[in-house]
Amino acid sequence: MDLPTFEALDTVPHRLVEYEPAPDIVGAAERRGTTVDRILKTMVVRVEEGRYALVLVPGDRVIDWKALRAHLGVRRLSLADAEEAYAATGYRRGTITPFGATGGWPVVVDASARGMGEVSVGSGTPGVAIHLDADDLITAAGAETAAVSKPASR
Repeated sequence: MDLPTFEALDTVPHRLVEYEPAPDIVGAAERRGTTVDRILKTMVVRVEEGRYALVLVPGDRVIDWKALRAHLGVRRLSLADAEEAYAATGYRRGTITPFGATGGWPVVVDASARGMGEVSVGSGTPGVAIHLDADDLITAAGAETAAVSKPASR
């Protein structure tokens, strides 16, 4: 398998972790050797027609749409469906990464990730995750941080 490489990661310590894809985030965390809260889900959010943002939130949290709208200065947002996300980034859902996405979309990482230590993000390839320090991720991805998530309701 060709493993991904991203120029943005050349200056930060990271490792690629191969794992068997799982049907849910709990299984994915187990197979990646981490915990759900340390998986940062990369979601493609439509800001307006043809304009997107990549939003990363910990696996045990969900987007706080009101906070994200306020941060981006817009009145409406929506989650891109699977095909739209692929068209906007070149990556399939479950593999989307803030590195190397087509479009050069802005990246927003939830503020709760700051100082978290090692996190796991998609690599653009099924069954491969990138593990790196959350603060290094923010720097390497050129991301903004903002409080844009809330605990997932159970």
